Amino acid sequence: MKGDDLANRLLDFAVRVIRLIDALPKTAVGKQVGGQLIRAGTSAGANYEEARGAESRADFVHKLGVSWKEIREAWYWLRLIHRAELVKPDRVEQLVQEAGELCAILGQSHLTAKKGHGKETPTDS
Repeated sequence: MKGDDLANRLLDFAVRVIRLIDALPKTAVGKQVGGQLIRAGTSAGANYEEARGAESRADFVHKLGVSWKEIREAWYWLRLIHRAELVKPDRVEQLVQEAGELCAILGQSHLTAKKGHGKETPTDS
């Protein structure tokens, strides 16, 4: 997957997270979970963009790792929303799946970058 494709998927993911948060109940739980999810779900893409503009290989690896951690956290909150039925299950199921896929992609990219193998560079990933 090319860097622009992944960047766009992360941006689309963030937009979908924002829309989901608007649908959460306006309760203490909904606000708490929504606050956690908004931070993690939107920062994954922002950190990926920082990685793409990294000034060194070490900086790239670090920021890619932060992006991976953030998407994993977002995936957790989405699974919690689904399991606790804070919204209708069909409202969140595809987003849970997308978060899982993004976790796998970013995790593999981070592993590859850490090993220093492949053609991965800050502008290609």
